Amino acid sequence: MTISPRAFRYSWIALLGVTCVAIFLFLVPMLAQQTPPAQAGNSSAQEPSSEMEVQDESATVKVAEAAKFRVNVQLVMARIVVRDTNGHAIGNLHKENFELFDNGRKQVISEFDVERVAPVPAKFTSEAARPERANPAAAELPARYLAFVFDDARMIFGDLTRVREAAQRRVNDLSPSDRVAVYSTSGQTTLDFTDDRAALRQALDHIQPQPLQGARVTDCPDISLHMADSIVNRNDQYALNAAADDFVECTHSRLASKDVVEQIVRSFARQVLTLGEEQSRIKLRLLSDIVRRMSGLPGQRILVLVSPGFLSPELEYEYSDIIDRALQAQVVINSLDARGLYVTIPLGDASSREHPDIGNAGAPFQPGSKTYMDMQSASLEGDVLLVLANGTGGTLFHNNNDMNEGFRRVTDAPEYYYVLGFTPQDLKKDGKFHTIKVSLTNHEHYDLQARRGYYAPRPEVDAAQQTRREIEDEVFAREELRQLPVELQTEFFKPSDDLAKLTVLTRVDVKHLQYKQANDRHLNDLTVITAVFDHNGNFLQADRKLVKMRWTSETLQTLGSGITLKTSFDIKPGRYFVRVVTRDGEQQIMSAQNGAVEIP
Repeated sequence: MTISPRAFRYSWIALLGVTCVAIFLFLVPMLAQQTPPAQAGNSSAQEPSSEMEVQDESATVKVAEAAKFRVNVQLVMARIVVRDTNGHAIGNLHKENFELFDNGRKQVISEFDVERVAPVPAKFTSEAARPERANPAAAELPARYLAFVFDDARMIFGDLTRVREAAQRRVNDLSPSDRVAVYSTSGQTTLDFTDDRAALRQALDHIQPQPLQGARVTDCPDISLHMADSIVNRNDQYALNAAADDFVECTHSRLASKDVVEQIVRSFARQVLTLGEEQSRIKLRLLSDIVRRMSGLPGQRILVLVSPGFLSPELEYEYSDIIDRALQAQVVINSLDARGLYVTIPLGDASSREHPDIGNAGAPFQPGSKTYMDMQSASLEGDVLLVLANGTGGTLFHNNNDMNEGFRRVTDAPEYYYVLGFTPQDLKKDGKFHTIKVSLTNHEHYDLQARRGYYAPRPEVDAAQQTRREIEDEVFAREELRQLPVELQTEFFKPSDDLAKLTVLTRVDVKHLQYKQANDRHLNDLTVITAVFDHNGNFLQADRKLVKMRWTSETLQTLGSGITLKTSFDIKPGRYFVRVVTRDGEQQIMSAQNGAVEIP
């Protein structure tokens, strides 16, 4: 049997919708404006042009996938939240208080840090109450970024209405320094980070249930994704029998042999599993894209997943990869179970078709019965929400109907958390899962929240591509690096009231770089990326330059304070952030500087 054309049509519509979200998040801003050609100069007028070549690759910077393990070191990170019996986060522990095990083998904790989350400024009651900046020319970084992701493809109308209204109330109470984005898994709603409360209210009002019609291959037999996974991947005879009984009951036919019925049921199960996995993959892909989008934002970064939960059979590697990305990007994923206090109704609700469980005492709760499978499915659907929250140091709000309290909790980060890093012993690049266990050496009665494990890397890409990814990841970070002698300056002029030209000057002290010697020349390549972000931290434009230096000793001595690279952007008046990342080709080290400019 084959999947109906309508089922495929809706499945591809869902995929197209999320693809559009990804394009919106990453590609559209980069193609919005073309960057003028770069100029290079230095303090010496006698510099031979043949000794330095600047290749300008304007508007070619792309948001590459974050490397799971950076700079050729298999460093695995785990974010730990330790709470006392009252649920309060503990922040006075030290590295020696922790023990960490990888597949049962004790590991040396090589990286340790305790983070205290700065309190978010209280809500200002009026525009007049906002404090004035000490330096009006300096742009003010937002304090916190919140991405609301609504699983509108699976939420029913009543649940979605409750969580949407609670989200609206929470948005109204946020500080003006917060930036909020709204996304939906169907791709029907997309609003990038903004402080425009009216736009946020409109985006929240726009969210409606968008069921993916392709999720239901057939009503006869009624096979859920969990049941299909049990039949196909786990060869569960109980599940197969339950689906076979349902097929006989709904077709009112008892003439077909057991083997024929089971063959039909297995065919339907494979179809359900194929579509279900694709829809789960779409959601995980969207979450991964949003985590990458948030990696370049300053301040606190919180992704709030609002969902009734979903199953992800055979996709454990994918959501483990999301946890790795979130840890590296310092993004906390909080989950809110939109079902609230969830109860499975035995034998279904009034709209359910009667099935063979009826009339058998105790049968609805026996292993393999339809009701039993539904109860298992409901429990497992929330497991992904728990894994994503625990793995990133976040919060899961579930089994509670107070959605106002729920949104209060999931929009806040724990006051303290610990970041532990270790280099696994003899780690093979085979993509296999490794369990992580973290415990306290003093065995105090504290509750530890940590990721369950990680997947070993798969075969890496070539070195050049890996280097390119690492540089582009650094563009969307916020920490400054001073490993290279690089300085940043900005200037602007306004040819008209609504147009400005922003110029970024990057000065590199090339005399203090390390070079490779070849044919009486000093050789080195510098990669320089200049990126511009708006006042909300949203990426706007970027320019990449490859500087190929082939200095003679005489030229190198006359260069004085170095060379200056000039990059210009045509923008509108406003507040902007500038970030320049430089990577040295010889030492493979980087420099990253931040700047801010306000154009009246």
